[in-house]
Amino acid sequence: TDEIMQQEIRPLVAVDIIEQLHRQFAILSGGRGKDGAPIITFPEFAGFSEIPDDDFLNVVTYLTSIPSLEAASIGFIIIIDRRRDKWSAVKASLTRIAGAFPGNLQLVFVLRPSRFIQRAIADIGIKLYRDDFKMKVPIIMLNSVSDLHGYIDKSQLTRELGGTLEYGHSQWIHHRTAIENFAMTVKTTAQMLQTFGTDLAETELPNDVQCTEELLSSHTDHHSKLKDELKLAVKQGATLLTCIREPVTRSANSKLSPDELENVATVERLLAQLDETEKAFDQFWTKHHLKLEQCLQLRHFEHDFREVKLTLDNLMETQAGFADIGDSVTRVENLLKEQKHLEEKGQEPLEKAQSLALHGEQLIQNNHYAVDSIRPKCVELRRICDDFTNETKKKYDILGKSLELHKQLDKASQWCEAGIYLLASQAVDKCQSQEGAETALVEIEKFLVTAKEHQLSNPKEFYNQFDTILTPEIKANAQRIVQKLEDVQEMFDKRQVSLKKLAAKQTRPVQPVAPHPESSPKRASPKITRPAAVENTSYRFQVRRRGPAAQNGNNALVFLRIADVGQSRRVRGGRGLGSHIINELIETERVYVEELQSIIEGYASEMDNPNLVHLIPSALQNKKEILFGNLPEIYDFHNRIFLKEIENCIENPELLARCFLKRKEDLQIYEKYCQNKPRSEALWRQCGDSIFFQECQRKLDHKLSLDAYLLKPVQRITKYQLLLKEMLKCSKNSEGTAELEEALATMLDIIKSVNDSMHQIAITGYEGDVSELGKLLMQGSFNVWTDHKKGHNKVKDLARFKPMQRHLFLYTKMLLFCKKREENTDGHEKTASYSFKNSLKMSTVGITENVKGDNKKFEIWYNGREEVYIIQASSVELKNTWISEIRKVLTGQLEACR
Repeated sequence: TDEIMQQEIRPLVAVDIIEQLHRQFAILSGGRGKDGAPIITFPEFAGFSEIPDDDFLNVVTYLTSIPSLEAASIGFIIIIDRRRDKWSAVKASLTRIAGAFPGNLQLVFVLRPSRFIQRAIADIGIKLYRDDFKMKVPIIMLNSVSDLHGYIDKSQLTRELGGTLEYGHSQWIHHRTAIENFAMTVKTTAQMLQTFGTDLAETELPNDVQCTEELLSSHTDHHSKLKDELKLAVKQGATLLTCIREPVTRSANSKLSPDELENVATVERLLAQLDETEKAFDQFWTKHHLKLEQCLQLRHFEHDFREVKLTLDNLMETQAGFADIGDSVTRVENLLKEQKHLEEKGQEPLEKAQSLALHGEQLIQNNHYAVDSIRPKCVELRRICDDFTNETKKKYDILGKSLELHKQLDKASQWCEAGIYLLASQAVDKCQSQEGAETALVEIEKFLVTAKEHQLSNPKEFYNQFDTILTPEIKANAQRIVQKLEDVQEMFDKRQVSLKKLAAKQTRPVQPVAPHPESSPKRASPKITRPAAVENTSYRFQVRRRGPAAQNGNNALVFLRIADVGQSRRVRGGRGLGSHIINELIETERVYVEELQSIIEGYASEMDNPNLVHLIPSALQNKKEILFGNLPEIYDFHNRIFLKEIENCIENPELLARCFLKRKEDLQIYEKYCQNKPRSEALWRQCGDSIFFQECQRKLDHKLSLDAYLLKPVQRITKYQLLLKEMLKCSKNSEGTAELEEALATMLDIIKSVNDSMHQIAITGYEGDVSELGKLLMQGSFNVWTDHKKGHNKVKDLARFKPMQRHLFLYTKMLLFCKKREENTDGHEKTASYSFKNSLKMSTVGITENVKGDNKKFEIWYNGREEVYIIQASSVELKNTWISEIRKVLTGQLEACR
């Protein structure tokens, strides 16, 4: 607690008795006795006896209150100067002092009147009236100031008493009033700070943004004013201290009196108290200001939360109102547009909500006092965003199924109408002849070919697929069309039976056979092992005639039903072989494209998101192309081109091989991706555990981290050749086998090229540019012996018995010899590198296919056999492959020369 607040207020201050002090009938010069007793001097004053008692008492009381308690406890020394006065004045002075002096007395010195008669009277009077003065201390009568010097040092006496002590009464009064004013200023300032601090502590935090801003502004202004008051008070104290020390500053020989030293100590003590008060206030203000700022942040957050929550609730309400799934293709398409518009409309509020939730989490990380209020709101925002996103996806799925259903129903209905029109247009009289019946059969068969374009799944699969959207109205419509299909099917079957009988040449009697009861066909129970079972269904058509119209050949009402006839692959002459593989290829391709899209949109694009840029580690800055390589290029090719082309192969499997052959050059983009993969993996090992990737993974709801998805292109390019091999097994000795084999060879060649390029980028120490060496044809590890004609025999013999492990790279222009090295990288799997050792220009080499004693060896010689390299492969097949490639290069060079 502040000492100033605990001090008692003095009864008197200089300003209260300023007039009496200026009369100078009593002074506190600052001198001290030998034991440190303060000296109060009563100089010669003509009207001393006329001074009112109250004035005298106030001045004496004030003077005795100035010295420190320690000095005052010693007792005061009083000097009464009456050298120019009479004994009566001496007596009156002693009497008044004895009766009204408030402090402890130690000694009383009286400078007796200097005139002879008055001195004599004083000597007699003091003897006679000493007891009347009632003083318990000695009264020493002095004849002159020199006698006084025997008791008190001259340095402690003013010039009027023959001493050297500098004393200016006006300056003394000025210093006293200044010190007392400063003390009052310090006390008032401390009280103001305490009052303000109490107000701050008792202030209730507002509940809205505007009031919080106003309170923060008001408190900040008040704080600034108080700080200004503190600065002024400190400046006032420093100025006063300078004034008190001014004599010492002006003259090095000057010294401050004990009273002046006490004044200095008082001012310094007040300044120290002021400094402590300011520090305590600043500490309290810092905490209070931080709480006000956090309160303002909280009110802004709550205000934004209410606005965003209201917008999101309206969105959710609007979305909940989209319960209609449509009753026609046009209606469903309009609903999809409305859903798309709602999704676009909700994009901005969703981004605001995500941003606000992120801001709330930052407030929590910054130790905000209202964590328990902020965290539930962040959770609520993310929950609503997830609900809206999931509900939107669910709506799209439902509307997508509804659109697919109505399109199928519309196509089936249109096909039925066309079939009814065809049957109605065939005149009965024209079909009675063999030629007319055959023509009608051809028309029907052509029309039935189009049935596969409008095929639906069997009823069980149909209801499983569309169960979520089958409202009573849609179910009734579907049943109506199913019945319509059944009747059209029956009509066609019976018409075909009739026409076939008319078209047949009956050269002999035909034994009548009971017809197959097709009027009530039963469903087969196909064994479905793959989603591609839709290939196993087709329409069967029967004619059912009712009433008299049947006698005239007119067709009756038509209804629809779906029937599964199974084994349609045999009917189509094996065309369905491998369809399950194509379906698998298409489905996995769609998933692959979706995964690439999620990587690009959920990771790569987010690296440019200003709201997440602070989460990106510095090591990852401006390195998006290193991490993702040419992934956008791969995605663009598959999404725009390749997926659509292989989707077109559902009905025409024979086109699949042509897709791979046609896109051979485009698929070379994987080579660039694989070459960049080591750099990408190194960067991922450095930054993979950052908060940025965790946040992106959370948003995408991926169970695996990014590095698993970056491996997808490498896995995908090797998957194609496996699917093509499966296709070859299913299509053996059938049409299109040659193209499939060529497509498989192409994919294997691409994989080999990618693999070779991965080895090529690991070559170190080669001073040239490997891109100038032509196409990389082969690469592999061999045992190599060298034979130099110019070398020493010893070296030559040693070389023949000690092979070197070398990794060879065969280009169209050069053959490189490298040494394979494997290094561990940060505790991960070993990485191979190839240190360059030697090279041979293909334009100057020759080859010997067979080396005596080992059918796995062959020779490559250089410059007329000056250097011979004996190369041993791991197998005869590998040796023959290399010899074949080398001969192709040499033959090509020879042809070029010719």
